[in-house]
Amino acid sequence: MGRIFEVRKSTMFARWDKMAKQFSRIGKEIVIAVKAGGPDPNTNPALRRCMQNAKSVNMPKDRVEAAIKRASGKEMDNYEEILYEGYGPHGVAILVETATDNHVRTVANVKAHFNKGNGALGNSGSVAFQFKKMGVFKLNPQGLSQEDLELELIDFGLEEMGEGTGENGETLLVLRVGFTDFGNMQKALEEKNITPISAELEWIPGTTVELPEEQAQEVLKLVDKLEQDEDVQKVFYNLA
Repeated sequence: MGRIFEVRKSTMFARWDKMAKQFSRIGKEIVIAVKAGGPDPNTNPALRRCMQNAKSVNMPKDRVEAAIKRASGKEMDNYEEILYEGYGPHGVAILVETATDNHVRTVANVKAHFNKGNGALGNSGSVAFQFKKMGVFKLNPQGLSQEDLELELIDFGLEEMGEGTGENGETLLVLRVGFTDFGNMQKALEEKNITPISAELEWIPGTTVELPEEQAQEVLKLVDKLEQDEDVQKVFYNLA
């Protein structure tokens, strides 16, 4: 087991702006989860995952409860999840996950971000083939026998296991499973009384593009603009 492959993370967000964006993203995920599976986390694994992720970014409990309550109301808008594909500067592949109540607004904004950032929005299927959708679980390694855990979790779909780094430089244990095994792994960790720091579905690039620092910053500038859009949930790219 070695260090797990990670793409470069942009650090241009101010701390509080990033925190506000995280709260907004998770709030939408809670709405989507409640609409699909109900407001009880005991019977809704997707909602349990959202609540774990909310805790990992220090989202206040009352905001989480308020989001669940709003999602349970009939007057709450439904969000449509749409994936946009495109290329940034210097041929970097970019996937943009959105959750929107107005897809006309969203596609116009996403296209404008690509155009202004010297990129181009592509058609469905033009970029996604370069990525693999996977479940990514990040754990606190303290008190865990990594070798034993790896053997125990293979039967639940574990494909990759290694070390990663958190936002504050702390060492994390990162597990990756195929998209269809996400629920199996979530259940297995719950049965072992292991609470992940976060559990997300991510698009992992098969190969990466290495660029000089100046060109890489052009790409990250576009990524930041996309991430700050109110309809954008997550942005994935293959910049090394």
